[in-house]
Amino acid sequence: MLSRTVSGTPLGVDAILVEVEVDLNTGLQYFNTVGLPEGAVKESKVRVQSAIKNAGYEIPPKRITVNLAPADIKKEGAAFDLPIAIGILAAAQTIPIDAPSNYVILGELSLTGEIKPVRGVLPVAVAVKKHGYKGLIIPRINSGEAAVVKGLNVLPADSLGEVINFFNGAGEITPAEAQDATATGDTAEYADDFADVKGQEHVKRAVEVAAAGGHNILMVGPPGSGKTMLARRIPSLLPPMSFEEAIQTTKVYSVVGMLKSGVPLITRRPFRAPHHTISDVGLIGGGSVPKPGEVSLAHNGVLFLDELPEFDKHVIEVLRQPIEDKEVTISRSLMSLTYPANIMLVAAMNPCPCGYAGDPWHQCTCTWQMVQKYRARISGPLLDRIDIHVEVPPMRYQELCRGRDGESSASIRERVHRARSVQLDCFKKSRGVFCNAQMSSRMIRRHCAVDEASSALLENVIDRLGMSARAHDRILKVARTIADLDQSTEIRPEHISEAIQYRTLDRARPNPCQNQ
Repeated sequence: MLSRTVSGTPLGVDAILVEVEVDLNTGLQYFNTVGLPEGAVKESKVRVQSAIKNAGYEIPPKRITVNLAPADIKKEGAAFDLPIAIGILAAAQTIPIDAPSNYVILGELSLTGEIKPVRGVLPVAVAVKKHGYKGLIIPRINSGEAAVVKGLNVLPADSLGEVINFFNGAGEITPAEAQDATATGDTAEYADDFADVKGQEHVKRAVEVAAAGGHNILMVGPPGSGKTMLARRIPSLLPPMSFEEAIQTTKVYSVVGMLKSGVPLITRRPFRAPHHTISDVGLIGGGSVPKPGEVSLAHNGVLFLDELPEFDKHVIEVLRQPIEDKEVTISRSLMSLTYPANIMLVAAMNPCPCGYAGDPWHQCTCTWQMVQKYRARISGPLLDRIDIHVEVPPMRYQELCRGRDGESSASIRERVHRARSVQLDCFKKSRGVFCNAQMSSRMIRRHCAVDEASSALLENVIDRLGMSARAHDRILKVARTIADLDQSTEIRPEHISEAIQYRTLDRARPNPCQNQ
């Protein structure tokens, strides 16, 4: 007897539906699973057999063949336990053979028949809604995650016996209540506030511009000048994610199993700060079965790289493509997966190996060659992709000990939100573009037109410093953001001038001809 059930598995941040075919045939008692199953899927036969027995049912002593189609895509994880068990019982006519065909089923089984949570439920839920199935049967713990998808009939279950009774008409499964997208997620106030930061007004201004346009920013300064403190407060300035952005980010966390209990939808922009010993696979993603890395976990949020030159050079160089394309493509022999990587890169570094170059109160012990070698760990092409370079000077005692607090995050965020609203209105016809940093070359020509005075200023600086075409575009993007903060429809010379000031390392880059 042959039965068919439907399950699903993540493929990148999306999902495909998998047809689970179960054939019970005469012959020696045997259980075989085909369709490129990996270890956890192959082991499901032991869990399924014990779960069915402990739920009070028997498996006929026949030859059991389970096929997971499409057979050319590798299947991993324990989410196929429940659909395989239901397929066996349908083939054995313990439940009506056609009853499961209108439902997509996911769940890991314990030996007692309890249904355990699985990863990647949100992408599967989106696929189920798209294909028009009657409902999605999943572990109860995952029900909030799936219920975010509007119009989907989500049926949470606790045990195999409960699902069997449902298909036999002997019991009901109460559908999960649809989640209100505005009421889900982590909406608590940020613990870190810019009011804690004393002084550094020009750096705060640069951070405000970066937040308003989603620009990458690099802060250069001696130890203890406040670089990390400033970076950790940047998320408190960013606007809340749209529902589309929240779904995109939540998919990534769902695939890797990092969704917090009780938080079915991520509405707060992520902040990821990996250690400088991270590998390129950990940062970008990869593995035999490709998984997303830190750059994808920071999608629609902030990726903070502290002590940037301390990262292995080949590790930070692999960031060049994700920064430019806003996605990561990982190719393997059996598959090629694309993960989103629309990040705001925030980096910090010392001006030299000892950290005190240019510090008026500490003696720098580095030679010129040591400083150049240290800065050469960050290549020119990578620096070109960072919109804002700003120096963070050491703090004076008077600034540290003054009584009043700095400007609060709420006050700065109000200006940032106002600028972002202008950008959203401007890009409402451009799918996937939410801020100035995401503008393409064609959009730059359309939205960043400058007058003759601004053009002359820009030409003079570009030719004198030998900046690249990419740096030219970054300056225009930043100038457009500064104009948005000023509520100006035009880019004026003062906006261009301020944007140029945020290319510190371009000005500091030595001219090789002068050393000959």
